[in-house]
Amino acid sequence: MTLNLYNSLTNRLEHFAPQDPDTVTFYTCGPTVYDDAHIGNFRSFLAADLLRRWLESPLCTLVNAKNDQSGPRKVVHVMNITDVGHMTEDSTADGAGQDKMELAKQRILESKKSGKLPTDSQIDPTDPIAIARFYEQRFREDARMLGLKVAIEAENDPTLMPRATDNIAGMKTVIADLLERGYAYTAGQPGSRAVYFDVLKFNAYGQLSGNTIDALQSGAGGRVDDSQQQEKHHQSDFLLWKEDPSHTMKWDAPDHPSCQGWDQGYPGWHIECTAMALDRLVDGGLDAAAKKHAAIDLHSGGEDNIFPHHECEIAQSCCFTSNDRFANHWFHPRFLMVEGEKMSKSKGTMHTVRELVAKGIDPAAIRLELIKTHYRANADFSMQGLKDSERMVKRWRESRYEIARRAYALVGTDFRITFRLLHKEIAAYMNDDLNIAGMIGSINSTIRHILDKPFDEQRVENFDNSAIDNYWSTRPVAGNRIAHGHDGNVNLSPDNHLPDLFEFIEPVLGLLSLKHLDAAVTDIALYQPGVTPSDEIESLLTSRRQAKEAKDFAAADSIRDQLSEMGLSIMDKPGGKVEVAPKN
Repeated sequence: MTLNLYNSLTNRLEHFAPQDPDTVTFYTCGPTVYDDAHIGNFRSFLAADLLRRWLESPLCTLVNAKNDQSGPRKVVHVMNITDVGHMTEDSTADGAGQDKMELAKQRILESKKSGKLPTDSQIDPTDPIAIARFYEQRFREDARMLGLKVAIEAENDPTLMPRATDNIAGMKTVIADLLERGYAYTAGQPGSRAVYFDVLKFNAYGQLSGNTIDALQSGAGGRVDDSQQQEKHHQSDFLLWKEDPSHTMKWDAPDHPSCQGWDQGYPGWHIECTAMALDRLVDGGLDAAAKKHAAIDLHSGGEDNIFPHHECEIAQSCCFTSNDRFANHWFHPRFLMVEGEKMSKSKGTMHTVRELVAKGIDPAAIRLELIKTHYRANADFSMQGLKDSERMVKRWRESRYEIARRAYALVGTDFRITFRLLHKEIAAYMNDDLNIAGMIGSINSTIRHILDKPFDEQRVENFDNSAIDNYWSTRPVAGNRIAHGHDGNVNLSPDNHLPDLFEFIEPVLGLLSLKHLDAAVTDIALYQPGVTPSDEIESLLTSRRQAKEAKDFAAADSIRDQLSEMGLSIMDKPGGKVEVAPKN
């Protein structure tokens, strides 16, 4: 079975067929770095990461003109960093309200006055670049913590996560070309002039979102005022460049006769992805993209990106390349709910990754909770779901060791046959539009089946877990297997085979290789992840122990209350230690 993947452009399941079956080009709309990304953002990013990982898997088969082709294959995955041009009211093609970087400036100024800046921040609120770099770094840290491959790879290849502000020249190249060929025009008075894309020149406008030109409403307020709306050829025409010398972030106008004599300004939001996707994913960059009538294989983003952002991307990109497609396949994960409701800052349900980790939640559990619901269903993120995901990850970690320990000691069982059957099941599920729930079900069923088998306890006792740890942390690719000698010692040789259940599974799920949080132990306490031992806590726990020994239970309870006010919960454990955990 080959990969069938829902295409938002055609609204149907289709065989995913890249232009080059050995190399897939994939672009993902990334974060606007004016604040910390929340779990709703990461749901979309991780769905794209799961797809990318599956495309790379040896178990994934793609349709080919000559014959179906199994992996592994290369995926060149690019995710942009938006640090200019994205507006607060982006539901219309023009965008309206404030540039989000301007909003961040105001928010940080207010936080600085009230003393509510993040404890690890030294931000100059008057410098939008400093703001962007601060939140960009935090995003990259969160993304790597959750195993987002593009963020991990970008540490060595920064071109995989390009910044909008580093690609202004490319945007201006595209804008100048669209002006030259009549797909764009200028309007407005000196000091506030703009370049617009002429949607009437692109007959397929609306093909992705289903919005017809006649049904679209104009933007209101913000950077496009009523007089400019009247000067537009059509109310749905969208902004490519805005002249605004008062704007905090600004550059010289595009190099075109229509823009001669203009003051400085800044790009619209939509143009950045066209410039960065084509420049990075087409051999030869933007010039080659235009000459080759180029397209990319795959484009993803949250469903809120469908209109206007992706609709506008398609229009300007197709006109630039003279191709009727910008991306051949569009992938749009749906929204994330929290506890059955829309995320809300006021209700405290717009969680960030670092907030959850600070509470002691395993990053692998966060990742699993965000990917375990099918990407085309509205997922419901909940604290109970997180606990369930934590238990599942823990069970898988333990099972991986246990299965490796038992593999050569089981009676009458060849694990390789069991694993091959599992791989076939996984391939069938994941090639069916990324049926992640089916994959998880097959894994759990296989684990139960294996662990129910009888085994030789004496031989298993001598199994060396440290060699397994070293193998999993250092092997370069899936395919080599753990091996064992007749003496029971583990050898790391591809010529012998002690099968690893997760050998082809972990590269797809990206869970067990994530760094997990460990408890810290002191003489008096067991500190759970999310709590850092401190002299203050240790002193309070010592005073509480002394109060209990003196049978002064009122004093002991008072100290418990004091720790609770500090956001901590405590539990007395056998042996005399106290477990200290974040209070939920």
